[in-house]
Amino acid sequence: MLEEFRRKDFPYSRILSSMCTIPHPIAVKAHIEFINANLGDPAVFRGSAELEREVVRMIGEILHHPNAKGYITSGGTEANIQAIRAFRNLKRVEEPNVVVPESAHFSFDKAGEILRVEVRKAKLDEEFRVDVGDVERLIDDNTVGIVGIAGTTALGQIDPIEELSELALERDVFLHVDSAFGGFVIPFLDLNVKFDFELEGVSSMTVDPHKMGLATIPAGCILFRDERFLKALAVKTPYLITEEQYSLTGTRPATGVASTYAVMKHLGFEGFRKVVRGCMEVTRYLVERMGELGFEPVVKPIMNIVCFKCEKAFEIRDELYRRGWSVSAIRNPKALRFVVMPHVSFDVIDRFVEEMKDVLRKV
Repeated sequence: MLEEFRRKDFPYSRILSSMCTIPHPIAVKAHIEFINANLGDPAVFRGSAELEREVVRMIGEILHHPNAKGYITSGGTEANIQAIRAFRNLKRVEEPNVVVPESAHFSFDKAGEILRVEVRKAKLDEEFRVDVGDVERLIDDNTVGIVGIAGTTALGQIDPIEELSELALERDVFLHVDSAFGGFVIPFLDLNVKFDFELEGVSSMTVDPHKMGLATIPAGCILFRDERFLKALAVKTPYLITEEQYSLTGTRPATGVASTYAVMKHLGFEGFRKVVRGCMEVTRYLVERMGELGFEPVVKPIMNIVCFKCEKAFEIRDELYRRGWSVSAIRNPKALRFVVMPHVSFDVIDRFVEEMKDVLRKV
């Protein structure tokens, strides 16, 4: 019965739109090993809690801050909500607001609604990165934080985090970097860009191991520069041995912690570099093959996300869906969007392009 339901899901071999992928085999083994461990009770599951601290240190290390504080979350949405919650709790103004790019993930809208924090959206420049001048214009005395994106959901662009860091320090506001996707990509590319705790103004970061980190779902991560941000999230837990809890959820699986640790230990820095470079090679191949069909990228992809200008993007997306292919479309600019995860091979691209030729004759 379960297999029958599972067969209704798209296989990853036909998914070109997701930021998730097939987890590494060693991640699956680690996941099973920790399947009944509850990090919501760290005094009892103390080995799992110790492992989580080590995973946070390891992720912090690739982001220039091995002493970062945080925990493994259910994903980027929880991490982003927690960052804004910490900022709000530390600043304590009556009508708090945060300034995010127009390209920010919809999780920030959820954060604003849940936390009753006004979400102000700054314009983008011609390269679809946040306009720092517009961010500065939107900051006022009630601004508790600003947000930059390192790997935007739509286009994979990196906001000018260095400039945002300087602005955060100058205006005495916190800076959160949402690198849910880019956190396990940018460090392994030959990019001359600063986006993490190397910058003094960065207060917190989101990074998702269940994306390019090849961990099992769910495995996100929130990292803070120091302990005070976690303390701002703490609530009393009177019936547990542990006296306080700072996570958003109570019961938390240790599976994401274990699977992340296993993959990071198994692959190492060079292993991840190889994975990322492989994805970039397939991304360039996709650009080449789509070019044969007359499609042009909106911007040159700097990571394994690419969008192609297309006035009939939504019609093509829907026709491909009917044929069992999952691609996505964006409205501004109107384009077809692809995420080239490790499961996307050269053969997958070839099969897709052949299907695309037939779709173009009918749409």
